Amino acid sequence: MKVAGTHYRTVWQTPDDPSAVWIIDQRLLPFQFQTERLATVEAVAAAIRDMHVRGAGCIGATAGWGMFLAALETGGNLKRLEHFAELLKSTRPTAVNLAWAVDRQMRRIASEPTDDWVEVTRREAEEIANEDAAFCREIGRHGLELLLQMYEKKQRPLQILTHCNAGWLAFVDHGSATAPIYAAHDAGVPLHVWVDETRPRNQGARLTAWELSQHGVSHTVIVDNAGGHLMQRGLVDLVIVGADRVTRTGDVANKIGTYLKALAAHDNGIPFYVALPSSTLDWTLCDGLKEIPIEERSPNEVGLISGWHEPHASEQEVRLLPDGSAAANPAFDVTPARLVTGLITERGICEASESGLRELFP
Repeated sequence: MKVAGTHYRTVWQTPDDPSAVWIIDQRLLPFQFQTERLATVEAVAAAIRDMHVRGAGCIGATAGWGMFLAALETGGNLKRLEHFAELLKSTRPTAVNLAWAVDRQMRRIASEPTDDWVEVTRREAEEIANEDAAFCREIGRHGLELLLQMYEKKQRPLQILTHCNAGWLAFVDHGSATAPIYAAHDAGVPLHVWVDETRPRNQGARLTAWELSQHGVSHTVIVDNAGGHLMQRGLVDLVIVGADRVTRTGDVANKIGTYLKALAAHDNGIPFYVALPSSTLDWTLCDGLKEIPIEERSPNEVGLISGWHEPHASEQEVRLLPDGSAAANPAFDVTPARLVTGLITERGICEASESGLRELFP
């Protein structure tokens, strides 16, 4: 993706700075675009935990680079390396890409006959990032076919609703839910995107809307609870969301509020698709409601909100709740496979079921 004409990935390494990695600090968007240098494993862990980076693929790739920094810091000490691996995996519990990337690095280390793991982990981190971008590009290609078929049938601009941010900021590039949208826009398919604000951190209003603006895609930001209203009035043709973990049976964990969108889509006969790379699949889990861990974040995210204060040209935080009111903040919910029309992956589109997934991933 390009920002003001310059191509960026969400995490990268520069040739002139081989002992660090760089990220986009997503907490500051859309009001400020700043990059951040990470030179230690602790810095990477903090960036993931405190959501300098967020989104399944992005935190997976960042953790992959974190293991490269761990190799630099440990000097071949396996016990310290294992400690850093557990540190990274403990930062966010729901998105499976995080543990997947760390475990992949550890398997790579175990397969090497040398204890000089710096170059080994560097190559693997680069491969994880390149794979993520390539898989998301393929998601866009397969999703484009779906949108083209829908446009040919309707012969009018498509109305797409999405939730949270499953765009290029949530991955290394392209995004998952937005990849078909960008591909369709670039192919000349007229479309409009309804962007859920996605409380409490407002990733839709702050990140997805910014992304779509950068790419020139027509969009409107709506409050989270407006989606069902729009569906009832025929203003939504399909819903595309991302995922943080998908079981082998097709249950989907995604940002809180996704389940309500799936229910509204089901009630109104609107297709509900989930876009994800295979790194988001958790083949060890069967029942998403019972087995997927749901991250509980700070109640301060509910009780406080930040925005740009024009007179002072700075971002400021204000309180929303009265004194004495408690707040709960589950970050994700689980949408049962029965409510999912299909899964869009890098290998194609399949039914949200174990048999459907096995057809693409035997």
